[in-house]
Amino acid sequence: MMPKETVVAKFQNHFAGMPRVFRAPGRVNLIGEHTDYNEGYVFPMAIDRYTTVAIVPRSDRRLNVWSENMQEHMSVPLDDNAQKRNHWSDYVAGVASMLELEGIRIPGADLLIESDVPVGSGLSSSAAIEISSAMAFLAVAHATMDKTPLAKLGQRAENRFVGMNCGIMDQFISLYGEADHALFLDCRSLDFRLVPLATDQAKIVVCNTMVKHELGSSEYNKRRQECEEGVRLMQAHHPGIRALRDIGLAQFQPLEKNLPGTVRKRCRHVISEDERVLESVETLEQHHLKRFGELMNASHESLRRDYEVSCPELDTMVDIARSLAGTLGARMTGGGFGGCTVNLVQSGSVGAFCSEIKRRYAKAVGIEPNLYVSVPSRGAHEVV
Repeated sequence: MMPKETVVAKFQNHFAGMPRVFRAPGRVNLIGEHTDYNEGYVFPMAIDRYTTVAIVPRSDRRLNVWSENMQEHMSVPLDDNAQKRNHWSDYVAGVASMLELEGIRIPGADLLIESDVPVGSGLSSSAAIEISSAMAFLAVAHATMDKTPLAKLGQRAENRFVGMNCGIMDQFISLYGEADHALFLDCRSLDFRLVPLATDQAKIVVCNTMVKHELGSSEYNKRRQECEEGVRLMQAHHPGIRALRDIGLAQFQPLEKNLPGTVRKRCRHVISEDERVLESVETLEQHHLKRFGELMNASHESLRRDYEVSCPELDTMVDIARSLAGTLGARMTGGGFGGCTVNLVQSGSVGAFCSEIKRRYAKAVGIEPNLYVSVPSRGAHEVV
C-alpha cells in the first residue's frame, strides 16, 4: 500500500495544492455468490488492496481526474453529468451525480486516482473506486453520510449510472470491513456481524485467472431476470415470498419440477447457496475449517452447473487447487466468466501451493496467473 507522501507527490505532478487522501478496499467473497441481489446472505472480507483518491477542491464546477493506472486525464462538467460516457470515469462521475441528487452540491475538484485492486478480476475494483471517490467528494463538499446510506449510494451509481445491476455487497464490505474479520451480511435487512477469521491455521489465497470474458455483464443481468422469473412463478404456491431467500430447499424441491429448466437451475443455486452461507458462518465461528472448505467446493459446483457463470479457466484453476496438498476448499469468486478463485489453504502449505498452481495453470492455459495471499483488512478510511 502506497505511503501518503508518495500519493501526494504524484498528485502534485498534475495538480496544485495539498490533497486529502482516501482509500477503499476491494474484497473477496468467501462464499455466497449471486445471492446479494436476491436479498440473500453473503460472507465477504475486505482485502489488503485499495483504490486511493487524492482530492483538492476547485472554484469552478468541473472534475479534473487523472488515473495513474490508465495514464489518462478526464474532465467532467458537474452541470452536464446526467449520462454515462462508457468510460472508466463513469464510476467517479456516477457517484458525483448520485450525491447531487441527494442534495449534496459538490464543488469542482482535482482528483488523482490510483489502485492496486485488479480490474475485471471479481475483486470489486468498481466498489473500491465508488466508495473512495464518494468519501473524497463528501470531504470537499463539507458533508457527511453514514456508512450504510453511503453503500446504497455507491450501489445506485453502479445500477443507474454505469448500468450494472449489482447488489449491495461490494460497497457494504468496502465500508464496513475490519482487520482479522470476515463480514456476514443479510442483504435484505442489512443486518451484519463481523466474524473473526484467524489466519494462523489457514490462509486465503486469491488466484487471478487473468481472463475476463466479454459476456459477463450481459449474462449477469440475465441471471437476475431469471431469478426474478422464478420468484414470480413460485408466488402462485407461496404468495408471501418476494425473493429467493424466502424459500428453503425443502420448500423448493416440490416446486422445482414446475419451473422451466434454466430458471429451475438458477433458483436451485441461489437457494442452496444461501443455506451454504449460513452453515459457513456457523462453521467458521466453531473453527471447523475442513467443513468450511467442503462448503466452498460445493459452492463452486453449483456455480458451474446450475448458475453457469464459471468458465474453462476458472474450472481449471479450481481443479488444480483441489489436487494440491493443503487445499481445504476452492471456488470461483465474483460475478464469474473469468476473474479470480478463492482458496482456503493450510498455512504450512501456502508456499508450495502458490508455486505449483502457477506452474500448472500456466502449462494448462498458457497464461501465468497472479496470486495474492490475502488477509482480512480495514475498510474505507481517510489516510492521515
